[in-house]
Amino acid sequence: MFFEDMAMRTTLDFSPLFRTGIGFDRVFDALDSASRVQPFDNWPPYDIIRQGEDSYRIVMAVAGFDRDELTLTDRPNLLVVSGAKKGGTQDCVYLHKGIAEREFERRFELADHVKVASASLRNGLLTVELRREVPEALKPRKIEIQGEGFAIPRGETRQIESSKAA
Repeated sequence: MFFEDMAMRTTLDFSPLFRTGIGFDRVFDALDSASRVQPFDNWPPYDIIRQGEDSYRIVMAVAGFDRDELTLTDRPNLLVVSGAKKGGTQDCVYLHKGIAEREFERRFELADHVKVASASLRNGLLTVELRREVPEALKPRKIEIQGEGFAIPRGETRQIESSKAA
């Protein structure tokens, strides 16, 4: 029953939100892509941790990969983590191979102003530190309220015309 419902689902219609929401196109695109059924690939396993209001951490298990076999690409609003093994050990015969060393690419959508602060590899765990850095110009600011009446820009004069009674 559940699978039938998933197969019949169509894309969500965000058009009513476009009437009042301005500049949220990227959010609607992200919601639309998240609603599409995609094959679930859980490799390599990873955690996303919120450390504070403006601080995040991604921890990814990349056992068997060296630093030079991992690539982090920071694009606007997108972090791409990929791994590819260089060379191999073709001269050995595995009796059991349980460590997956296959290539991977994992994409993380980043909110506006979230940037990669650092990345480190230790004990088979890739740790990526993320920070939200809102520019001063975009932070909330207090607006001074003028005195009585309304302010007219300098150099402009307004005159109200009325019809004269004869």
